[in-house]
Amino acid sequence: MQRMLDVSDDVRAEIGDAEADRLLAGDTAPGAYDCTSCRTPGDSGQERTSTVLFVGEETAVLAFAHAGCLPSQVVPVAEEQLQGAVRSITGEEPQAPTVAPPPQQAAPEQTAPDQAVLGVTSGLVLLDGVLHPALVVEPTGPVARPGSTEPGDDFLPLLIEQGFMPVPQLVRAPAPLHGWSVLLAMGQLHALLQPGVGGGPAVSWWQAHQPLQVTDGWRTAATKLGSVLVFAAPAGSIGRQSREDLLRDALDKAAANGQLVAAAMPLAGT
Repeated sequence: MQRMLDVSDDVRAEIGDAEADRLLAGDTAPGAYDCTSCRTPGDSGQERTSTVLFVGEETAVLAFAHAGCLPSQVVPVAEEQLQGAVRSITGEEPQAPTVAPPPQQAAPEQTAPDQAVLGVTSGLVLLDGVLHPALVVEPTGPVARPGSTEPGDDFLPLLIEQGFMPVPQLVRAPAPLHGWSVLLAMGQLHALLQPGVGGGPAVSWWQAHQPLQVTDGWRTAATKLGSVLVFAAPAGSIGRQSREDLLRDALDKAAANGQLVAAAMPLAGT
């Protein structure tokens, strides 16, 4: 049975023409699937479906998504994350389910002493009567400009140079930032992507050491709106808040103190 599949040129180049043709003919594509983005059921025989190829250093996994959730694309993923996803799917190493209340937080990655790393928190933020999925990025310490030996924190100026906008008040959604995107794959947050050098493929600006769980409400809002609001503040401005109302209060305070920038980013747009 022929499937309503979208196979992008990038995916075709990776899997080859023969395999792409077998997918389109329905020989190797499943009928029913769970969307790799929103995690709800789909049917490639009844609705447009995107082929999404996750590629690590040694492993590649072909997944499927509603065309309205993700376009067909090749998504680079750390090998460790991809292997973990494969193990969880095949059941080779069952993991106990974990449940955490919002907001969800990614522990900063381990790195060299005195080197700041980025922590990311997810939550829902109400702006102009609409609940927006949001990510809050805060480094563990001051961020110096590359090559600089001067003390100080250039985290916000560096982001403003990349197109993030200062937020004096949280009253409306920030403007979209071209070329940046939020990678939500297999129902989890994997990375924030930025444009590649010289128009090359997108690269990770932040990548989770382990995929970050997000709530069903956050994922539903992100799928519905097709974008995520990304806020950033200097070290010590937001902190690890245990509830979304406390996170909102911390964002409002950072904005009032001139310590908040933001941008809107599409889901997995590369």
